[in-house]
Amino acid sequence: MADLVETAINAGNFTILLKAVEAVGLTEVLKRPGSLTIFAPTDDAFAKLPEGSLDSLLQDIPKLKKIVAYHVASGDVRSDDLVQINEAETFEGSILAIESAKGAIKVNDANVLKTDILADNGVIHVIDKVLIPALVAGGTSS
Repeated sequence: MADLVETAINAGNFTILLKAVEAVGLTEVLKRPGSLTIFAPTDDAFAKLPEGSLDSLLQDIPKLKKIVAYHVASGDVRSDDLVQINEAETFEGSILAIESAKGAIKVNDANVLKTDILADNGVIHVIDKVLIPALVAGGTSS
């Protein structure tokens, strides 16, 4: 099996996420042994951001790093686990709200489109929105 980065590359619809991961220096973290869960926004999800915001984020590495880290949680959290929990702590330090109802799973306000894309060092869940941590959304960058 491939690692999380190779798995995301092979999926073909995470090019912007991978560009962001590389820009903030997290590629090696996502390649090393261990167990991580990525809530991965598709390229279409990034396209939903307000015009110019992606270019702006690529120029603001500290803010972009917070956003990218907000999509990564420790451990191998599969769909079976997602339906049993109501939150997950992220690398960014904040908590994601996990909601499961009628067979659908939401992470904050993003819908999980596909679960359990397995890699040898974790799992990817495909989401339809870019998750923005409260500190970043509030305009605070520290």
